[in-house]
Amino acid sequence: SLSTRNCPCRMSQLPPKSPLASPVLKGTSSRVEALDNLSMDSFWLEVENIKQSAEAEQEECSLADVKTQEEGEAEAEWLQDAGLSELLGDRGSDNDNLMLLSTLTQTQAAAVQRRLDTYSRSRRRKNKHPVRDVRDIFGVANSEERAAEKEESSADPLWQNLQTANAQRKTREYSSTVRNPGKEEVFNMDVAYSEQAAVLLKGSFLSESWKLKDGNGLTKFKILKGRLGVTRIGDLSAQDMKKIPTLALIELTALCDILGFELKRNKAAKLKTTDKRLFGVPLNTLLENDQKLLPNTKVPLLLQALLSCLEKRGLETEGILRVSGSQTRIKSLEQKLERDFYTGLFRWDEVHQNDVSGLLKRFIRELPAPLLTAEYLPAFAAVQHIPDLKQRLQALNLLILILPEPNRNTLKALLEFLSKVIAREKNNKMNLWNVSTVMAPNLFMHKGLPNKIPEGKEKQLAEGAADVVRMMIHYQDLLWTVSSFLVAQVRKLNESNSKRYQFCDKRIKNLLRKIHADKDKVEKNQAEPLKIVKVHASLLLKDSLEVHLNNATRVVDVLKLFQKNLCQNGWNIVNTVNLLKCNNSVECPNLLLYEVGGNIGEHCLDPDTYLLDLYHINPHAEWIIKQNPSYPRMF
Repeated sequence: SLSTRNCPCRMSQLPPKSPLASPVLKGTSSRVEALDNLSMDSFWLEVENIKQSAEAEQEECSLADVKTQEEGEAEAEWLQDAGLSELLGDRGSDNDNLMLLSTLTQTQAAAVQRRLDTYSRSRRRKNKHPVRDVRDIFGVANSEERAAEKEESSADPLWQNLQTANAQRKTREYSSTVRNPGKEEVFNMDVAYSEQAAVLLKGSFLSESWKLKDGNGLTKFKILKGRLGVTRIGDLSAQDMKKIPTLALIELTALCDILGFELKRNKAAKLKTTDKRLFGVPLNTLLENDQKLLPNTKVPLLLQALLSCLEKRGLETEGILRVSGSQTRIKSLEQKLERDFYTGLFRWDEVHQNDVSGLLKRFIRELPAPLLTAEYLPAFAAVQHIPDLKQRLQALNLLILILPEPNRNTLKALLEFLSKVIAREKNNKMNLWNVSTVMAPNLFMHKGLPNKIPEGKEKQLAEGAADVVRMMIHYQDLLWTVSSFLVAQVRKLNESNSKRYQFCDKRIKNLLRKIHADKDKVEKNQAEPLKIVKVHASLLLKDSLEVHLNNATRVVDVLKLFQKNLCQNGWNIVNTVNLLKCNNSVECPNLLLYEVGGNIGEHCLDPDTYLLDLYHINPHAEWIIKQNPSYPRMF
């Protein structure tokens, strides 16, 4: 493997540019031709700056190389991370985790079974105690049934078992509407991505879509909004969001299986602790310290300060982020920040903007673990190898959901700032590609990870990393969405946990084949013309709002009705300061409708959600009007 020979630190993922970089595979030739029109000079200049910074400080890496895992170890870790450690024979595990199996799609179930089979084979080879069969947990199947099932599963291609008619119908409709070049494409989040890929693969619908010249040339996607609306990250309660990463990991693995890509993950590694308070400190530690000063802090205060300084005085600076500040000044500023940041004595107005951008990039690089996490950095880098743009975005969406909350929130704050830089391109001369090539080394190079770049692949990997950053910047609104099929799985998981349903199916495929049975309920129940429900707003009113639902009633209609009653009926307002008063009328742009209880913890509803459909999905929930937590209070 290649190494950064002149650098004491082994920077992973992307080594310095090699003059002998060879052409990439023919399968990506069209993408290479497009990329050839885009300059990578900023990328390699940034790599050189990083190398010089590391040399100046004579940094040493104490992290040992990641050891090659034995057969079965990766599968065991995967099953544990997916919340299925019970299948490994750990009878002390939480039985509630096994309810997860009841929510899986066909492709997800196949991904679980594949890793369980690999782990079982490795255990048999080592003559260890056999793992528990998933069928032993939920029911008993005789040996003939098991033998027949084993023969069936080994003989049939994966997609021959994908008989979910609803998913196939929706995916075919979807595929026929999204392959029109030059038009806005639909991004379907109702059907699991892996099931979409399986149907498209079977029908040979897959095609390469790659437009790279600039931000304006990138394909535009529109999320297919169903009658239950769209759920953004942050709309679900913390309790329900904790269930999302395991579901997303299983779905990402299933998608990679269908596409023929191996999902590789690094082991989480430990680095030396630091005496510093800001730079080189784990995100969790930073946030714990910051929350003592400012409760509910989601993004480190230092990063907020750096971004705020740049937004106020750096967005118009030509070459911001690309033009490097003085390494000597940046190091001195870091020391001053360590000493004075929390005391409020640091003078931001005296700092040159290029030095602030240098501090920003240094903060990201100096995190003990990569912002994209050591475990999943290889997966982020591997996204570039997926030929189809839509499927690259599907994989990125799942990876974003897998990230720990501190990493995800910090990454979002960074991407939002980068979008603001790009919006001032006319003044600062930094377009989407320029920003992406500058930031990619800071996100994908990390001194604590081993370097295993094949000879001659530097150019391909560098361009791919820059394009992954560009996709995260350009499509961040789409990527920070929780797919409807994942929300449906969370609902099913909550229902299973609450009912303590005991599964008695004899075969895992039968157990896991029932996944989407509830999805047709909405269509079947749409014939019901009217339903009367009560909407509460206890923090604002003593009274409840009675709402007559029909097939056309949406969340936005309820909020308008709420506003109308406030104005006309003289309701007893408990907390008028939470409402905006303009021209003797009460407006409610700062109010949201939440679904609480039943098969969901708490769910902030899309204004376009059709409430009668939602009622049929979750009839035991309460609907509560609350103030938007991101909206500034008036007291």
